[in-house]
Amino acid sequence: MTVLRKLQEVLDRQHVPYEVRTHPEVFTAQEIAAALHVSGQELAKVVMVKAGDRFVMAVLPASWRVDLPRLRAALNAPEARLATEAEFKGLFPDCDVGAMPPFGNLYGLEVYVDRTLTADASIAFNAGTHYEAVRMKYADFARLAQPKIADFAVHLH
Repeated sequence: MTVLRKLQEVLDRQHVPYEVRTHPEVFTAQEIAAALHVSGQELAKVVMVKAGDRFVMAVLPASWRVDLPRLRAALNAPEARLATEAEFKGLFPDCDVGAMPPFGNLYGLEVYVDRTLTADASIAFNAGTHYEAVRMKYADFARLAQPKIADFAVHLH
């Protein structure tokens, strides 16, 4: 079963309104935002972080980047770095590499959301492929994914 199908089952079971959008195959968060005609602020990108011996999903607006010292503080971890694709691809066997949705709970992973994303009424995000995305209300995402909110992103210039 694809992750999109799993996600749709969860959303349908919880009666959460959402929209699945197909777009041309693209690989960067900014390309996805452009393909979906949404701002980089509304597109939630997932950055995988290795904090000690665990993996953590950091979710932030596409137009922002992770500030590792701030994320280390939020995680209360002496060491935290961006994980390599080779390190994390096995955690998401039903996803294209780098296209996992921000629902870490589907994979037994903690999710940290940067506070800036919480201001958005709705968000869009990869749905497991480089050509499908889901758009839904942020409040519904937060209720289902149960992320920890922290300040760890800085705006790209």
